[in-house]
Amino acid sequence: MAKATKAKADDYRSLDTEALNERVKDEELRLKKTRFSHAVNPIDNPLSIKTQRRAIARLKTEQRKRELGS
Repeated sequence: MAKATKAKADDYRSLDTEALNERVKDEELRLKKTRFSHAVNPIDNPLSIKTQRRAIARLKTEQRKRELGS
């Protein structure tokens, strides 16, 4: 499982700043839609919400690293 996470982090690092910002917006919108659809009609895999939140956290972590210049 750690290898999959590492691959995702490497993918995020390869994006330029503008693409990273766009990806964060897209993922947040997708999470919002998933939460809404889950509230209206329970989704098959509620753990997908957790996965989406973690992906957003990884993206935002990369954004913050770039802001700090690391």
